[in-house]
Amino acid sequence: MTKASLLSQPNSSIGGTKNFYNWNFLDKQYRVVYETVGAGNPVLLLPAFSTVSSRTEMKGIANLLATHYEVTVLDWLGFGESQCPPVDYNPALFHHLLRNFVKSVFNSSLILIASGHASGYALKFGQDNPDIISQLILIAPTWQGPLRVMGLPDGVRNGVKNLVRSPWIGQGLYYLNTTPSFLRLMYKRHVYVDESKLTPEFIAQKYQITSKEGARYAPAAFVTGALDPVADREEFLQLLDSISIPVLIILAENAPPKSKVEMEAMAELEQVQTVKLGGTLGIYEEYPEAVTEAIQNFL
Repeated sequence: MTKASLLSQPNSSIGGTKNFYNWNFLDKQYRVVYETVGAGNPVLLLPAFSTVSSRTEMKGIANLLATHYEVTVLDWLGFGESQCPPVDYNPALFHHLLRNFVKSVFNSSLILIASGHASGYALKFGQDNPDIISQLILIAPTWQGPLRVMGLPDGVRNGVKNLVRSPWIGQGLYYLNTTPSFLRLMYKRHVYVDESKLTPEFIAQKYQITSKEGARYAPAAFVTGALDPVADREEFLQLLDSISIPVLIILAENAPPKSKVEMEAMAELEQVQTVKLGGTLGIYEEYPEAVTEAIQNFL
């Protein structure tokens, strides 16, 4: 079970209690939002990094699992409702955050479920803390930021990140890449299979996430590959191969070709259980019933 939060309030995004974790890092304190719903053995859900990353994406899975488990969903620092400071967002920061958050909020072993780019961070935590994580589920796991997938060299990607972080030009570039029409295009291409679900109300909710003050800093790091938890496929597979706890990977059959190749390479490891489901990179949000059924069968 989770420990009592220092600050909590009933209003929420997934139907539970919204809590605040005050994280001390490098002599500064940052506010991280998380939410808990249900009762039973603890489960921690980690949403994927993206321009619109939010715990709300995990609402369907969280509520389905909450009938048997106590489910906690995290908004990463720089994303969702958590504080969005202009810090240097990098893998070390998020490795520290995940470790500190779990050890501060939970007092027993838990089931860890991560989607998309968060998978590498979950794997590293599972490798370092096999006594804390009893089972690990990765949903449509990825490890490369979009611009790295496109093949842009390190110097170009770093230049783009710094440009987006700049005061005036950066905000303008960020705005152009988060307009409702652009968000809908990206969802149609990579995130959802069923275009009819991309209603004006749905896109408006996603756009609202991008409109928060400071919201561009963390997504700029993700898009340019600065949050990639590993350097290449071999390193990711070695990390996955080193895990001693049970691992389930849920593959998205309709994922973009380059992402699907990476998922299939993960599925070839003998000790990993694999389930293939229809859906693409947003499978956890678009098809929560099928994903949760696969998770429950594994558990």
